[in-house]
Amino acid sequence: MQIGRADRVRMERAHVRAWPALRTAGISGWLWRCSGGGSHRANSVSTIDFTGDDPRAAVTRAETLYHAAGQKAQFQIFDETSPPGLAELLRGRGYRQGVPTVTMFKLPEDPAADADVEIRDHAWDEWLAVYLGEITESRRMANAEILKRIPQPRAFFGCRRGGRIVSTALCVAGDGCAVVECVTTRSDCRRQGSARAVLTALEHRAALQDIDLIGLQVDAQNAPAVALYERLGFVAGADNSFWSEA
Repeated sequence: MQIGRADRVRMERAHVRAWPALRTAGISGWLWRCSGGGSHRANSVSTIDFTGDDPRAAVTRAETLYHAAGQKAQFQIFDETSPPGLAELLRGRGYRQGVPTVTMFKLPEDPAADADVEIRDHAWDEWLAVYLGEITESRRMANAEILKRIPQPRAFFGCRRGGRIVSTALCVAGDGCAVVECVTTRSDCRRQGSARAVLTALEHRAALQDIDLIGLQVDAQNAPAVALYERLGFVAGADNSFWSEA
């Protein structure tokens, strides 16, 4: 599967739309995002487009906005970041590169959906208990607010085993892409196939819609998650990283 520039940009736009920050501002085509908490994406500048002629001034503007919000500045860099030399500019200003992430892609197929998976158009209490209970405390408050803002069309998936929800996923469609978010499994129920079940149900739903690419972003160092996605047919197609002020 070959992933070209147009698909990388399209998928990145879909990811930005799928996880809306609580506060945003435009900076010469970039999208400044601020939400508090520990979410990197919701607290970084999306650098898909740059329409200005002075990236240094744009970086300074982003820093000013973050400092006013009581945060360090952070930028999300990916293969098609604009302008292309932004990472070198940030390095020269003392920024540090964080843990890399990878965007993985898959062509939608139509697997049989698992009967144990529930699908709703909103995050219900059991779903929230699993997802929020398994992420870091620093991310819970902001992510709970972001989940209220997820745009349509969207679908929340929960795998029920033994009478309780044990795995979650979220799918947000846009630009012909199905973006996978919030893949989480209870710590005492892992390696039992429930994560595969919600992802299979998500792919089945995507195949019934006007979707030609499924994508997700994952910590490149999370070997178990990467291995699961590879077994499901996802392939790495774009590198991402977050650059933060020292």
